[in-house]
This record gives sequence, C-alpha cells and structure tokens, in this order.
Amino acid sequence: MLNEVSVPATRERSRVALVTCDRIPELDADDRLVVPALRERGVEVVPVAWDAAVDWASFALAVIRSPWDYVARREEFVAWAAKVPRLANPADVVSWNTDKRYLRELAAAGVPVVPTTWVEPGEAWEPPLVGEFVVKPAVGAGSLDSGRYNLVKAEHRELAAAHVARLQAAGRLVMVQPYLVAVDTYGETALLFFPDDGQFVFSHAVRKGAMLTGPDENVEGLYKEESIRPRTPLDAELEIARKALAAVPGGADRLLYARVDLIPGPDDLPVLVELELTEPSLFLGTAAGAPERFAEAITSRL
Repeated sequence: MLNEVSVPATRERSRVALVTCDRIPELDADDRLVVPALRERGVEVVPVAWDAAVDWASFALAVIRSPWDYVARREEFVAWAAKVPRLANPADVVSWNTDKRYLRELAAAGVPVVPTTWVEPGEAWEPPLVGEFVVKPAVGAGSLDSGRYNLVKAEHRELAAAHVARLQAAGRLVMVQPYLVAVDTYGETALLFFPDDGQFVFSHAVRKGAMLTGPDENVEGLYKEESIRPRTPLDAELEIARKALAAVPGGADRLLYARVDLIPGPDDLPVLVELELTEPSLFLGTAAGAPERFAEAITSRL
C-alpha cells in the first residue's frame, strides 16, 4: 500500500492521469494528440499504466485510454477501476462495458443489435451448414481471438468448432454472429461523442475497413491494425447511436467519451456491433478540432 501523498489543491485540480498499459508507456500515438491541448488549458498530463504502483488519489482525474492488456486480467482490471476515486469513464460503466453481454441489455431496450448466439464454456455448439459467421470472445479487444468462417466449407466448419472449443477451454463466453457483408464495401461506422456545455454530443466519425478476412490465426499483440478514414455519418446512424447511449445504465451524462460502432444489416439499416465506453480509440487525428474538443471535455470535468 502506498503512503498518502499530499498534493496542493491548485496542483490537484490540474493533474490528470491518462491511463495506459506498460506496453504503451508513452500513450498511443492518437492519444498523444490531446496532450498539447490539455497543457494549453493548464492541465499537467501524466501517462500511467493502470497496474502501476501509484497513488491514484493524487490525480484530479484518471482518464482511461489504452490499457489494452486488461483482457486476460479483466477481474483485476475491474477491481482496480473500483478503487480509483475519480475515474472516467466510471468504474460501474467499466464493469458493465468490458463484457459484451451488455449487448443483450441494449437489445432488450430496443436498440438494433447484430444477432448473437452465446455459447457458454462446456456448452455444445454445432456449426451451421451455410452462411458466414464471426466467432469471438465476449471479453476481448482489438479484434484479437476473432475469426470469420464460411460455413459452407467443411474446413471452415471444423476451424470454427475448434475456435469455439479453444475459447471455451479458456473459460471464455463465446459469441457467434452472422458476418455482415456490408462491412466489405460500406465498412463500419464509428461515431465519437464527448460532453459539451452539459450535453453529450456528437464530435466526429470514421469509416473502419473490414478486419476479419478469414479464420482466427492467433495473432499476438494488443490489437489488429485498422484501415481508418473520416466519414460523415448518416442520420440513421446518428439516431441509433443516440438510442444506444440513452440505454446506458446510469445515463450517458456521466460519460466523458463514447464510441458507437455500427454496420449495415441485411436490410441496409445500421445495427450496433459494439458500444465502446471503456478504452476505445477516439481517432482524434481524423477530424479538425477533435483533440481540442476532448481536451475541453476533460477540463470541464475537472
């Protein structure tokens, strides 16, 4: 247990931790874009690994950014979040959002969500004989441990079954979802939101290219590389994004940031793939003024 550190009030109000992991000690390149904007606003920025031995009470705010090694240690990560006195996003949101079972709640609230079959550890699963499907864990990040399977092919049915069994053997809940083919052409839309003057508002959006080209290849690292470019979202995408945010337990007004990931479904209407409230990339470098908007949101929260 660390000794209590006394911090002068004026310093405490302006000292912010940007939470990362020890594999990205100086922050992700995109997150570094917010640092100058914060310093211009009188904020001292300190990159800190989430599991570092520091006194979190010495920071006016801890902002979760890139702690992407938490997946294998989720329970430890959730317990850490609960002990940080001033955390964004809040610890209960972190607990809820780091397990994709939250999609069940959003679907029950009327949010159009990609259809999902949930396969518990030890539960039998038989691959369908037709269709393309995605297999991935309910606790995961960066598209790791995820694969795409064309189940018309006997080889892919075997690989999909082996993928499910491998995740189950590790005690992980498995998600099986139909592959939304529109991602290959239209792509995935990620919409970013920050608070502004008491309202949680849209900031910018990007198009994300398809990431899953075939079966899981056990890629190591923290994430798979993405193809990103700016996008102006459709009204229908904004509408569903706001509907998803309205269904967040405790309300979206407690959030410092949110990312809503959507892909057109078979009827071309967007469906929710993920609601990222814990450690999403914010793609600050894709939109003019985005780093400043995020910095202003942090400063206002102080």
